Amino acid sequence: MTSLSEALPVGRGPACRRWERGYNAAMAANLPDLKAFLLSTPFFGGLSDTSLDLLVTMLVERRFEVGAAVVVEGEPGRSMFIVHSGELAVSKRGGSGRAIRIADLGPGDFFGEMTLIEMQNRSASVVAESPIVLYELTAGKLYAYYKADIYAYVMVMQNINRELCRRLRRADDCIAELQTLHASQ
Repeated sequence: MTSLSEALPVGRGPACRRWERGYNAAMAANLPDLKAFLLSTPFFGGLSDTSLDLLVTMLVERRFEVGAAVVVEGEPGRSMFIVHSGELAVSKRGGSGRAIRIADLGPGDFFGEMTLIEMQNRSASVVAESPIVLYELTAGKLYAYYKADIYAYVMVMQNINRELCRRLRRADDCIAELQTLHASQ
């Protein structure tokens, strides 16, 4: 298996080359199964059936093989992803330039949402650790969703913000634990 640091496309050409490894536009699940899956994720909670139907039409399925870099730290990004199947590793470059694993993702998780909120480059790299199926939502589609159903858009944004708060609390706990370990040495 390719290591995380080897899988990162450092020095490769344009970001679009990542899509060469396994894009497939066909939906992995039939519509009722996909909707049931999406409703079970924190991202889609509270949406009406009609609002969910509209959002599902805006998602694009993406498939990647083991070792494929889905997003790369520092590159521009204007979309987020919901993990349908497979496992991914999230890493961030440390001061030495080495990739440091900071999280693992699996079915029901989502990532890339920060670029939709703050419009900054990708904050971390995400690499497939198994064959994966993702559903991508672009900033343009999210804006169209806002124009079509503002109530549902607000629900989605609240769900994203709720998950970001959970992640921040976990990061706070890790920082506090590291400080405790450092102080005891």
